Amino acid sequence: MGMGNTPILILKEGTKRDRGKDAQYNNIMAARAIADAVRSTLGPRGMDKMLVDSLGDVVITNDGVTILKEIDVDHPAAKMLVEVAKTQDTEAGDGTTTAVVLSGELLKKATDLIDSNIHPTIIAGGYRLACNKAQEILDEIAMPIDVKDKKALKVVAETSMISKSVNASREYLADLAVKAVTAVAEQNGKKWDVDMDNIQIVKKTGGSMEDSEFIQGIILDKDPVHPQMPRKLENAKIALLDVAIEVQKTEVDAKIEITDPSQMHAFLEEEEKMLRNMVKAIKDAGANAVFCQKGIDDLAQHFLAKEKIMSLRRVKKSDMEKVAKATGGVIINKIEELTADELGSAAMIEVRAMGEDDMTFVTGCKNPKAVSLLLRGGTQHVVDEIERSLDDAMSVVAVAIEDGKTVTGGGSSAVEIAMRLREYAASIGGREQIAIDAYASALEVIPTALSENAGLDPIDILINMRKAHKDGKVNAGLNVYTGKVVDMKDLKVIEPIRVGRQAINSATDAAVLILRIDDVIAARAYKTGEGGQGAPDMGGMDED
Repeated sequence: MGMGNTPILILKEGTKRDRGKDAQYNNIMAARAIADAVRSTLGPRGMDKMLVDSLGDVVITNDGVTILKEIDVDHPAAKMLVEVAKTQDTEAGDGTTTAVVLSGELLKKATDLIDSNIHPTIIAGGYRLACNKAQEILDEIAMPIDVKDKKALKVVAETSMISKSVNASREYLADLAVKAVTAVAEQNGKKWDVDMDNIQIVKKTGGSMEDSEFIQGIILDKDPVHPQMPRKLENAKIALLDVAIEVQKTEVDAKIEITDPSQMHAFLEEEEKMLRNMVKAIKDAGANAVFCQKGIDDLAQHFLAKEKIMSLRRVKKSDMEKVAKATGGVIINKIEELTADELGSAAMIEVRAMGEDDMTFVTGCKNPKAVSLLLRGGTQHVVDEIERSLDDAMSVVAVAIEDGKTVTGGGSSAVEIAMRLREYAASIGGREQIAIDAYASALEVIPTALSENAGLDPIDILINMRKAHKDGKVNAGLNVYTGKVVDMKDLKVIEPIRVGRQAINSATDAAVLILRIDDVIAARAYKTGEGGQGAPDMGGMDED
């Protein structure tokens, strides 16, 4: 840009600028590259990805959010889709791949509309209308679910695991997920709240998936501090201390001068007496177990062992809080003021050998508000994937309890919403109508991707599903194992309403945000792929 022959430099040297359709296509291509990367993982027949980071650590998973967190993404528009997956994971715990694939498809449909000279603002407006209508339709087709209906909750948990590598043991693991979530669910007025932090997950390699267990209590990766202490306690009364069982050092620097041996003897005797008194206070309160967040003096260990009091030291703060919730105890920081009312209670504390380590199990807590899951598996990779799958399963059970509503899966909700959106589009008129139609078509990417991943013909499947929904079969979805369109409710493919609701919201927000960008000013030119200003470098995504 110049006046006369003098160029006027506004942007710094090396700045890259894309404007108008170039910018839009560039951003849409980058976002679609991300969506295509996870598309093949969708559904029960989806494939896994092996991700190797710069340190050589390997992750094998088909969990959308895990894949996108591990990939080093460079393009700013692509990063927005990674954020979509993270939001979906935080809010609903499952459906991350669905949300990202839907974003990619909304942008793909928008490209065709931009080519037809429809302004991006009109497309964005139509998408917003469609999103709001889709939420209404989702509410209409939802089914109620109750916290006491363990069978239905188990179906929800199993649905989230169908596409995971733990599929073979999904019934067993779904049972664990439902037990854990219903144990910590708390009623708040008419609503239910589930705090996932109250479920402790402990992973140990060895054994099989079926050796994983639900513990009505807490597991601590500690063992008693003294060999003479009991390794098994029944009817345990636990003192929870946030104070060291040691002689306190003075706050200020102090110097003690000892002039003859008797003074030294008296000094040591006084120290011993103080430790004895601490142990006596613990015993007098009725405790036969001590969990201490800080240290325990060697001499105090000896006194505690003589009194047959099982003691664990340097227990993590988070574990102490979970033990307090599970056993009903109170964490105190003055031993002298310990009373029987502040002790936690458990039917059993026992030390078990797990592989090379000893772990302490606090079990049989009455009505615990914190519980544990011990996960076992052949290798570390297997155990990690079980954890990811269980985390998804517990999240969907939790949001199903909180919202009290579920919808059917297998692409049935997507096709029903798409069908009703087309009817709605006809009533809107104007150019927004075209955008709402495009939105409806984009929603059908879910059954399309499910059928592609199962090796079926997506066009035939989609025609059959549309026909079933036209005939009023609201729950008609794809059985990926038989290739038939069947009632998903009968097939027990059910997910919480929040998974679909959040996926539609996040996908629409991301698509609208990317569509409205018509100028990209980058302070440093990011690497472009082959063919000059083609696809930006996707940070190691080309292999996919």
